[in-house]
Amino acid sequence: MAKYLLWRVAQAVVVVFVVTIVVFFLLHQLPGGPARGILGIQATAEQIQAFEHEQGLDQPLPVQYFHFLGRLLSGDLGESYQLNQRVGDLIAARLPRTLVLTVLSTLVSLVIAVPLGIWQAVRRNRPTDYVLSVLALLMYSTPVFLVGFILLIVFALNWGIFPVEAPQAETLGGIFADSKALILPVLTGATTTVAIFSRYLRSSVVDNLDEDYVRTARAKGASEARILRRHVLKNSLTSVVAMLGYYLPVLFGGALVIEKLFNFPGMGLLFWNAAQTSDFPILLGVVLMISVATVVGSLLADVAQALIDPRTRRVRT
Repeated sequence: MAKYLLWRVAQAVVVVFVVTIVVFFLLHQLPGGPARGILGIQATAEQIQAFEHEQGLDQPLPVQYFHFLGRLLSGDLGESYQLNQRVGDLIAARLPRTLVLTVLSTLVSLVIAVPLGIWQAVRRNRPTDYVLSVLALLMYSTPVFLVGFILLIVFALNWGIFPVEAPQAETLGGIFADSKALILPVLTGATTTVAIFSRYLRSSVVDNLDEDYVRTARAKGASEARILRRHVLKNSLTSVVAMLGYYLPVLFGGALVIEKLFNFPGMGLLFWNAAQTSDFPILLGVVLMISVATVVGSLLADVAQALIDPRTRRVRT
């Protein structure tokens, strides 16, 4: 296990290093360079030259990159051009809110998807399985913004059960105190992921039900409930665990739309507003944070898979 863990950590470090290179050079592929993108098309050549000299953008790209990497290693993500605040401080203030939204949405989707996937696998190729498969396909193919609009129109505007806006509190305590305003954003985020997790779990449970160890357990007289609970579920959860790690970018993409739709002041809304004002330090900082989180999430998912199913260690080392 230690060898496997060291190997995966080394891979994660290499991937993060490559991500910093890609993110840095993407900025310099903007039409006219980053200075033109930041100052706008109305900026004069003298203004652009002065800005590039002030920001060190007139130096060779390798030199700029090593300066950029040095700042990253010291925790400096730069300063917002529009908000005149450090990007690290902006992200630190909004990251907990986005985590609350994504974690709650994921937990709700798992609570629904796990029993749903098992139920479909046990009753596969029956009318209920077909109906649930069609519903899962509809949920998966429906855009997040459309789900949010429907929930807003029905439950907030027409029936007035829930607030239109998500909690606006600055602290986590204030957000949870206004829990009623969290329900619609969380349900919106959980809707599409329920379909994904349930389908993956269904396929995994179906595969495991055909394994030899299940037939052996049945031959020994074990009940179907005991087989599912003690044997099949544990081996089937590896697919869901893997999805949780690899699905982080998609979860953030959904959070971006949800935060804009419900005016929730998290990282998604910060990224959206920065994109509207070409605030590239914020865009780069958020992209880097999401990239690193994705790599770390994948690492944790692989480690969890190795703990749940030791066979994966031999396959991947």
